[in-house]
Formats: sequence, structure tokens, C-alpha cells
Amino acid sequence: MMNAKLTSLLLVSAMPFVAAAAEQELTPWYIGAGAGINNYEPNCDQKTMKTCGKDDPFAWDVFGGYMFSDYFGVELGYRNLGRAEWTDYSDVRDDVGVKGATLGLVGFWPIAQDWAVSAEAGAMNYLISNKQQYGTHYYSDSGVAPYFGVGVGYNITENLKLQAKYRRYENLDEEKWNTLSMESNYWGLELSYRFGYSTPAPMPAPEPAPAPVAAAPVDSDHDGVTDDMDQCPNTPIEHKVDAKGCSIYVEKLETLKIAAKFDNNSSVVKPDSMADIEKVASFMNKYPKADLEISGHASLPGKASYNLWLSQKRADAVAKILVDKYGIAASRITAKGYGETQPLVQGTSPEANEANRRIEAHISFKNKQALLK
Repeated sequence: MMNAKLTSLLLVSAMPFVAAAAEQELTPWYIGAGAGINNYEPNCDQKTMKTCGKDDPFAWDVFGGYMFSDYFGVELGYRNLGRAEWTDYSDVRDDVGVKGATLGLVGFWPIAQDWAVSAEAGAMNYLISNKQQYGTHYYSDSGVAPYFGVGVGYNITENLKLQAKYRRYENLDEEKWNTLSMESNYWGLELSYRFGYSTPAPMPAPEPAPAPVAAAPVDSDHDGVTDDMDQCPNTPIEHKVDAKGCSIYVEKLETLKIAAKFDNNSSVVKPDSMADIEKVASFMNKYPKADLEISGHASLPGKASYNLWLSQKRADAVAKILVDKYGIAASRITAKGYGETQPLVQGTSPEANEANRRIEAHISFKNKQALLK
């Protein structure tokens, strides 16, 4: 019967401890409960006892503790050592019990995997009472009694521990009426729960793989833009390039000047001027987008209005040769007379007059050229 009660008490006391498990690292705090059998000395051990009613009463305790390390801690509890009964040869019936708070130190020493032995020592602030003759006389007293104990325990899990305990209590005395002077021996089982959980040591981080060595960028045409970005490979090394590696081009204005000579007061092109006109035609054919302006000029003698008319006739004559003989489109040619307004040589000397009677061809076009470094 006693074994059944002891087993039931341990199982019931363990249930709230398991439910209270928190997902954290093991803390230094623990709680627990125990149950067992207690034996007072003297009572039925004395030869003066006539009868013994209850020699080994049921005892129990609850406690909480704090571990300073894995091997040493302090424990606070409350213990009820049970009540014993006996009758002496004077037919005086005694009914004694002890209960009270305890404070003590505990130590643990591992002996095998999950196994450890323990030792404890402390003091009990006890209340002892004796109900003689079924309560006819009641004696009680309080005091502080030392105790010590040993045990062996097994870690069911990292949180739950089951221990078998022996404790010895000294000087459990009722000194007020001087009716009792006792010691006590206790044997029992305890189940304790330590809060939290232990985390395994972290695995060493794997060494990082060596970073791949990037291949050096290649610039095959040496234009300053690597091949992976170069959209115009094989650009000439002397060309300036843009961010895509392509040559940068600019448009350049070109002007060609030639001269055709005329006799005085004449708009007829002289034969020796045909070579220059052919040169103009060849240039126009080579650059089909080029535009041509033919400017006619006159010498200073004569009226300005006449000279303006004559210079226009000279310009028109050259334009007609380019269109009729060399097939240059008329839309590409502008003929304009400037009269005597732009003389090459000042004065009216024969040399000046000959130089000023002239035609000039101005060819202008935009020539797209690569920009050089």
C-alpha cells in the first residue's frame, strides 16, 4: 500500500514540471517533490514501550533550488516527517509529528553517464507536537535542528532527475514541557525538474570555398574597351572610341577654290579655264552630296551696275558648262554675280583688271571623319 502511494505521488508531482518546460537553455533553477518513510528515535525502538501503533510514518517534502555550478547549489524546502504513535508501559499514548521549513547546501558528483551521488547538509526550522492520550494533553515546541543526507540520482532527461535519499535529523526536541528528545531517519525518493534545455555546442562553420579567380579582362583591339563590352571590334588603334568601343566620327566642312579668267567686257569662258572647270566637275562627282557656288566678278572700270550684270553672266556661263558638258545637276549649283565688290587686286592697272575678271567655284560639303587620339 505504501509503495503504491509513493509511486502515485511522484507521478502526479512530475506532471506540472514536464508541462512547464520552456524552450531555453538550462537555467540554475529547479523544483521538485519527494515522498518516503520516516523513523523517529526513540519511540518504538525503546524497550520501555508497551505497544507501537505507527513506527514508520509516511513523509513528504517539496523544494526549490539554485545551482551555483553543475556540482553545487542551495535548496529551500518544506518537509512533513509524518506522525508516529506508541504507548509506554505507563499506558500513556504518544502521537508525535514534526514539520517545517528547511534550508541547506547540496553537492553532486557524477559517477557514470546520467548517474551521480549527492550530499546535503542544512537546518530545519521545525514544529514538533505530541498529542498524548488522544488529545487530552497537547505538547508542542519549535526550534532549529540540523540535518544531513546522502543520495544517488539518475537523469531521466536533461531536465528530470530521480533520486533515492537518506536524511538524518538531530535534536528534534520538545523542550518547553520536556516531553520529547528525538532524532529521525528518512528514506525516500525525489523527482526534480530543472528549467530550460541545453543547446548542443555549435558546429564549427565550414571553411569558405576559395573565391574563383576572375580571368583578366581582354582588350583585343587595344582601344581601351574590354572585349566583353566592345561592340565594334578591330577599331583602328589611332581612333578615339566611345563607351561601346566604336570610333567617334565628326563632320568637317571642306572648301575648294578654283579660278576661271575672262577677256575684258566678255562672259565667254576662255579655253585655258576648262581644266579648272573639269576639276570642279570631277570633285562634284566624287562627292555627290557636295553643293557648289559659282561667283562671278568684274574689274573696276565701268559702271557698277553693268559690272554686276556682267559678273552674273560669267557665273551663269560656267554653271551651264558644268550642267551641259559634265552632267552636274543644276539643283546642286548656285550662280551669283558680285560685280566689282570683291576685287583681288585694287586699282585699274592692266594687271589688276585681268586678275579681277574672274570666276571662283566654292564647293562646300560635310566630310565625316574619324576623330583621332
